[in-house]
Amino acid sequence: MEYLEFELPVKELIEQIEKCKAIGDESSVDVSETCKLLEDKLKTTKEEIYGNLTAWQRVQMSRHPSRPYALDYIHALCGDTFLELHGDRNFGDDKAMVGGLGKIQDQTFMFIGTQKGYNTKTRQYRNFGMAKPEGYRKALRLMKTAEKFGIPIVTLIDTPGAYPGLSAEERGQGQAIANNIFQMLSIKTPIIVTIIGEGASGGALGIGVGDLIYMLENTWYSVISPESCSSILWRSWEHKEDAAEALKLTAKDMLASKLIDKIIKEPLGGAHFNRDQVFQSVEKELIDAFRKLDKLNSDQLIQSRREKFSKMGTFQG
Repeated sequence: MEYLEFELPVKELIEQIEKCKAIGDESSVDVSETCKLLEDKLKTTKEEIYGNLTAWQRVQMSRHPSRPYALDYIHALCGDTFLELHGDRNFGDDKAMVGGLGKIQDQTFMFIGTQKGYNTKTRQYRNFGMAKPEGYRKALRLMKTAEKFGIPIVTLIDTPGAYPGLSAEERGQGQAIANNIFQMLSIKTPIIVTIIGEGASGGALGIGVGDLIYMLENTWYSVISPESCSSILWRSWEHKEDAAEALKLTAKDMLASKLIDKIIKEPLGGAHFNRDQVFQSVEKELIDAFRKLDKLNSDQLIQSRREKFSKMGTFQG
């Protein structure tokens, strides 16, 4: 497992515990007490580090290379029931935007999410989680299919933003995102949005309009990344930590601003430290959310969703 700079004390203690256990296995020396002391120290250290993370450190946690991505969640939640669907029926199949049908328990959902890669080859294949216009059009096609058959929609957001390249702009990147936002306000089936990593700019908003919006504990949601903000305001990335604090982009900040509905707690140390636990937490929240939204008819869903987003700003006539 890889470790971030501020996690190095945790790494050192884990390595010491492994060495201690190896000595016990290879010899007749009783090291159980020493191992117990190290494990207690590890727990205390993790509580001190992860219980006092800065906004910038949470941004780093959201990008942790060992963190589970959208397809990890989908396969863990749905198992063999997941059927991936491809293409926007217009231009192509965007590998940064994934989607398809799957079951959690006995309920079918339409899953849509931004997907990153695990190594250099797959990161290039997934375009680093940055969707192009065909990705957003594919997402909308799947949402419309779900609406047609009365299937609830789950979106999983983890993107540094929509792809900013010339080819994407030529194919209508801004229009594709704007159309998704507009159309999602009128989808007749429940939409549950969960930010599982980075939630940046229009790239996130393109699949981010929902009835209930959740964020995992170590994620962020903002109109711009701290690095880009720092670059614009200070002409340098050196102030990214200050920018992260000023942007109020953490899950706690978003909940306080009433821009999301709930924070899903992660295992101590982040989602990558105990994937099974975070998968179970997300599954529980999705099922609970569906049961709550399933009680509303389509008109009530749309009305509530529109009111929810209308309250997120100040309007003047």
